[in-house]
Amino acid sequence: MASPHSGTAPSQKVPVIDGAAGPCSLELTVTTSDAKPVYAATIKVHVTYGFAGIRKLDLEAGTNADGKVKFIGLPSRVHRPPLEFQASKDQWVGTAAYNPDAECHARHDIMLQLPKPPVSK
Repeated sequence: MASPHSGTAPSQKVPVIDGAAGPCSLELTVTTSDAKPVYAATIKVHVTYGFAGIRKLDLEAGTNADGKVKFIGLPSRVHRPPLEFQASKDQWVGTAAYNPDAECHARHDIMLQLPKPPVSK
């Protein structure tokens, strides 16, 4: 079975993406099922906030060699929490739920797995 892990990338600073919408932050670490960091995984999040969710923000970032990325400037209150951070690399996927109202400055892990095949009827 192939793995999304890439052991050739050098260790580097944690990439930081600033949403410029508030005081909260989330640091994510993306790993394989055997706890190895995933280099160059893409993480996306869609944020709706403000009165009736009128403001929208789409953020996307890639992980460093240690499987890490940090999102800062997230709003403390969002419309319909939690936020869902979706990570992917090749065919591997994973998600992390984050509610900035409950934990303004947080760290979460995302474990990438192969998606389950659709159930046949």
